Amino acid sequence: MMPWNQVTIIGTGLIGGSLGLALKQAGLAGKIIGIGHRQSTLDAAIACGAVDEGTLDAAEGVRGSDLVVLATAVGLFEPLLRQAADDLADGAVVIDVGSTKAEVVRTAEALMPAGRVFVGCHPIAGSEKRGIDYVDADLFSGATCVITPTDRTPAEALQRVAETWEALGMQVVRLDPEEHDRLLAEVSHLPHVVAAALVQAVRSDAEPLVGSGWADTTRIAASDPALWRDILLTNARGVGEALQRFRETLAALEGALADRDAERLERLLGEAKARRDRVVGR
Repeated sequence: MMPWNQVTIIGTGLIGGSLGLALKQAGLAGKIIGIGHRQSTLDAAIACGAVDEGTLDAAEGVRGSDLVVLATAVGLFEPLLRQAADDLADGAVVIDVGSTKAEVVRTAEALMPAGRVFVGCHPIAGSEKRGIDYVDADLFSGATCVITPTDRTPAEALQRVAETWEALGMQVVRLDPEEHDRLLAEVSHLPHVVAAALVQAVRSDAEPLVGSGWADTTRIAASDPALWRDILLTNARGVGEALQRFRETLAALEGALADRDAERLERLLGEAKARRDRVVGR
């Protein structure tokens, strides 16, 4: 595919920095500009090769770029777009890497000036780590990227964005923004809430006895709280519905324990094991 002439990445942390490295290594960007809120982070991004130049000014940073990537916390998308919208180049494509889509897409499309387009994206890649120190050019390879077009999304821009993610080794799936949020509430957002609850449910006198199972199960509770606050709040309805289904599964297990029903308890655990083996092992 034809490389982007100039790419601006707003937010040069784990995802933004890794995307910069990946685009450069794949030859998909002529020049990459990084926008951040700390000069030290931008200096580190330049030093590791994630971006070519950096600025603290969003409006300045998007000028002349044909691709602009929102890679900050979801809650910052709107104020950043308001700062930069008037300086977007004619024909510019704006994408994001946020974990929620319905509210993000509605807001971003409403802020796009004429001749500019927004395409919602969610590369399902990353870890509980954050920051430029953990960037990895191979972060996206072999993972899935969901793109969420609407009836306002030009086919040409959509195709070019999809081809960009595919060129980085990702499998692209297209979903309606609301459908994306419903599904991700179950497989991504709910696990974070549950991991946090599991950590809080442990009494202090049990802490010296935690082992690898507890650590593995609660790993994602180590993620950035402010980042996940925004994700959960922008998908509150979907997460709430997922939590209700989770409570129903817990109630089934509680009932089996209360009744000391060994057969039902083993069946519930076996069903869970079989489903996990199928999903993770596919």
